[in-house]
Amino acid sequence: MRSEVAPGLELDDDPARIDLDEVHRFLSRESYWARGRPRERIEGTLRMSARVVGLYEGGRQAGLARVVSDGNIAYLADVYVLPHLRGRGLGRALVRAAIEDGPFAGCRWILHTRDAHDLYRGFGFAEPDDPTLMQRPRAASGA
Repeated sequence: MRSEVAPGLELDDDPARIDLDEVHRFLSRESYWARGRPRERIEGTLRMSARVVGLYEGGRQAGLARVVSDGNIAYLADVYVLPHLRGRGLGRALVRAAIEDGPFAGCRWILHTRDAHDLYRGFGFAEPDDPTLMQRPRAASGA
């Protein structure tokens, strides 16, 4: 899947195209959820993901959405758009490509986030009201 979302901006789910240096830089330095995460862990999560969708500006990494799935349940992770590109609907396009335009569209989706709730609600995400949903927090050992 490769598609232009605006002049000079495209989405692509080719994992070979992901710029690990840039993804690590953003996640480990600018994101609240992965600050301090070691490069090796980010590289491993990308490699083990069922799908990664990159946002590219002029061929350079400008955003990402990562999918973890067993084909029945899918988890949306590490979604970001670089700050200078925000507010242009690119996050919405990135999430749509990751969850609706790919092989996991029919899955039950989950995510953890403390921001962009309106964006995710637009795709049917809501606070859990399912008494079967439980969560085990991450161990205190870090990102």
